[in-house]
Amino acid sequence: MAKGTKAKRKTKSKKITLKMAQSCMELTLDGKRRLDLSFKGITAVPKCVQKLFHMDEVDLSRNTIRKIPDFIAQFIKMTVLDLHSNYLEELPVAIGYLQNLKVLNLCNNRLTSLPSELGLLNKLQTLNLGLNQLEALPASIGALEELRHIGLSDNRFTRLPGCLLKLKKLESIKMDRNPIIAEKIPTEKPVSISESFYLVKESFLCKECLNRLTTCLMYICQTLLNSNKTESKV
Repeated sequence: MAKGTKAKRKTKSKKITLKMAQSCMELTLDGKRRLDLSFKGITAVPKCVQKLFHMDEVDLSRNTIRKIPDFIAQFIKMTVLDLHSNYLEELPVAIGYLQNLKVLNLCNNRLTSLPSELGLLNKLQTLNLGLNQLEALPASIGALEELRHIGLSDNRFTRLPGCLLKLKKLESIKMDRNPIIAEKIPTEKPVSISESFYLVKESFLCKECLNRLTTCLMYICQTLLNSNKTESKV
């Protein structure tokens, strides 16, 4: 060791063998095959996991994983993927092959951007992206026709992503603790796109939202005007 310096210790990833991984398999109450590798102290997804591609649900949460390998594309039957509380800085484009995915949890990572391939997950219903470093969403998110819930809390959004306005089945958006919007959207109740309305400043709205609002107001004014004319004639 050089004088005056201190050797840096590398964090060693716990080695997971196929036998160990198989011992972490379980059957859920509804008959789903689930692989639970959470809290395993791993910094990378074990290569042996490739042989368990038939899993319906995979939990890799609460580790220190920095990268998702491309072989994730082999898990085409998977409906739930939990990757929350890791060190992920990016997602592979191979994520787009998970055509049966319904739940994707990426909360509490280090993501600064997302691949446009996320828009290929046409069965996705829940997407949790909270506690990351995101400033925007790819426009392809607007193609997730089955998406019902999306979590965007604790990121760097300054306004509601316009692509979410295209999602007709979206029921809730969590935007707590984001710049500007976080102060105006209630933290306890989810934002309902189809049933509730919130008063916000004009500066908080994107151009598309302003155009829609203007059209809506003009329609209301015209309707009221026509109604008054009809009543005066009577």
